[in-house]
Amino acid sequence: MGGDGNRGYGHRTFHRSRSHFADRITADGRDGWPVEAGRYRLVVSRACPWASRAVIARRLLGLEDALSMAVADPVQDDRSWRFTLDPDGRDPVLGIRFLAEAYDRREAGYPGGVSVPAVVDVPSGRLVTNDYQRITLDLATQWTALHRDGAPDLYPAALRAEIDEVMAEVYEDVNNGVYRAGFATHQKKYEEACAGVFRRLELLGERLAGRRYLVGDTLTEADIRLFTTLVRFDAVYHGHFKCNRWKLAEHPVLWAYARDLFQTPGFGDTVDFDHIKRHYYQVHSGINPTGIVPLGPDLGGWLAPHHRAELGGRPFGDGTPPGPVPAGERVAPRGRPA
Repeated sequence: MGGDGNRGYGHRTFHRSRSHFADRITADGRDGWPVEAGRYRLVVSRACPWASRAVIARRLLGLEDALSMAVADPVQDDRSWRFTLDPDGRDPVLGIRFLAEAYDRREAGYPGGVSVPAVVDVPSGRLVTNDYQRITLDLATQWTALHRDGAPDLYPAALRAEIDEVMAEVYEDVNNGVYRAGFATHQKKYEEACAGVFRRLELLGERLAGRRYLVGDTLTEADIRLFTTLVRFDAVYHGHFKCNRWKLAEHPVLWAYARDLFQTPGFGDTVDFDHIKRHYYQVHSGINPTGIVPLGPDLGGWLAPHHRAELGGRPFGDGTPPGPVPAGERVAPRGRPA
C-alpha cells in the first residue's frame, strides 16, 4: 500500500502499480541478499492488508527474532509512511523518520510511490524489496533454516499449483477488487468491480462451506491473503469503499471462516482495527474529505464461537501454534475486540 497522492483517490482512475524493487532474499543469496538473522528489517503498517500478510506469516513461522519489524503510523503525510509511533519519530533500528529515506538510499529520485511491506537492509539502510506478492512466499520457502520448531508449511510444494490458482482469483476479484470499487471514478467501473467482489465472495463461500481451509486441510498462504481483506471488510470496505451488498457478518460461511482464522494464534493477534479505520478514513481524503472515523462496527462478534473445527482440518498440520506475541509487538487494547 503506497502513500503517493492519497488525496487523488476517488478523483482519478485507480491502477495498482507493480512492485518496482523485486529483489529476493533467498537461502542461496542469488540476488545478493542472502537470508541472515538480524540483517533485515520488515517495515509494515498494521492498516495495510498487503503488509498484514507479511506480519501474519512472520509470526506463524516464528521469525520475530530473525527479522525485526517496524510499524509505521497508519496516518501518512505527504512524505508517506512515517515512524511517528516511535520515540523522537525515528525508527530505533534504521534511524530514519520516513520509509522514503530507505527508498532514496536504494534509488535516488525514484518516481514511484513508497509502499509497505518493505524489507530494508539494516547495515546499509537500503530498501531490498517492496514485492508484496513475493515477500511472504519467500519467508515460507527461503527462510526455513530460521523457522521456529513446529512452524507450519504455508506453501506446501504438492499444493502450490492449486494455491496459486486460488490466490490469483482472490487477488483479482477480492484483494484488489475492493480497491477498484472504492477508488472508481465512474459508475460503470464501480459497479463492475463491486459485482466482481461479491461474485467471488459467493464462490469462496461455496468452496468453504464443506472445508475448513481454502486448499488442503491446513492453513496456507491462500488463507492469509483472503483473511487480510475479510478482516477489513465490515470496518472499511463495506462503507468507505461502497462494497455494501452485504456485510461479512451477514454471510454465515465466510463470517465463521473469518472468525476461525481471527481466533487462530498469528492472525487476530496481529490485527489493529484502530490503525485500519484511521488509515482508510483519514488518509483517503478524496473519498472521505471530512476525515471523520466511524465509531462502528462492534468488534465483539470476532470472538464469538465459529464451530468450524467440526469440519476437521489441522490448522498447523504436524506443527504447533506460535507462542505468545512478543511484548513489544502487542496490539493496543483500543485496536482489539473487547
